[in-house]
Amino acid sequence: MSGIDEITLNFSPASLTLLNAILAIVMFSIAIDLTPRDFDRLRRAPKPVIVGLVSQFLVLPALTFALVWVTAPRPSIALGLILVAACPGGNISNFITHRAGGNAALSVSMTAFATIGAIFMTPFNIALWGGLYPPTRAILQQTQIDPVQIAILVGLMLILPLVLGIALNQRRPALTARLRAPLQYLSMGIFAAFILLALGANWGFFLSFAGAVAGLVILHNALALGGGWVVATLTRLSPFDRRAITIETGIQNSGLGLVLIFAFFHGLGGMAVVAAFWGIWHAISGIALASVMARTEAAR
Repeated sequence: MSGIDEITLNFSPASLTLLNAILAIVMFSIAIDLTPRDFDRLRRAPKPVIVGLVSQFLVLPALTFALVWVTAPRPSIALGLILVAACPGGNISNFITHRAGGNAALSVSMTAFATIGAIFMTPFNIALWGGLYPPTRAILQQTQIDPVQIAILVGLMLILPLVLGIALNQRRPALTARLRAPLQYLSMGIFAAFILLALGANWGFFLSFAGAVAGLVILHNALALGGGWVVATLTRLSPFDRRAITIETGIQNSGLGLVLIFAFFHGLGGMAVVAAFWGIWHAISGIALASVMARTEAAR
């Protein structure tokens, strides 16, 4: 099992460029659901958004560090878990929140604010929590990660498509209404196909090590969902808002995680397998949880 810390996935620069473009399209497909009024929600009803961001950027990374400390996985696996937890909410969280009967507007607002906050909070959390755990600190020192470089990449991958999507929705609402559903399904389909093709080039490696991370990823995702629910409950948010925060905390942008892993960690084995498995599992667990939640209507 020690080999997982030395193995890197076969991923060409052209493939990384393609992944960046796909992730930008996915973010654009989310952004065309947004208007400036969604950001105004923070001023009118700040508590649910603030609670959600605290759950996303403070509670989840802390829970992840506790999980890593207790289970002591291989260093590259541990850093993969920390990196995924440092990413903003995933691009299917809004869809899953809607399916769960939760506050989809809150979910959309959280996605928008978390995406902007990720410019600062993602590199900060990687450096902070990765630096506090000695085995992952060694990897960070070897790779000499520059938080500014990560912030620039996150900004280009997330903020630019977000701004363009909002602008298009504001100026051409009829066009975005026609584009919305087809573009979201198309972008997610392309993203899923790309991940499968990327794994196909490393299938033997993935099969060899997926079992080592499966249990940890499932436990990690359960902690994320549970942490979101507990934070929303302790702050006395309504069940309607609680569902949104639970799902937003438990659905991570593993696509961004993969971009960061290949751009800054050279596709380090354990990290890449963690992010790839997260990308598969959080969709399964999120949809399953939404199906259970949807059986009862959430009080507002």
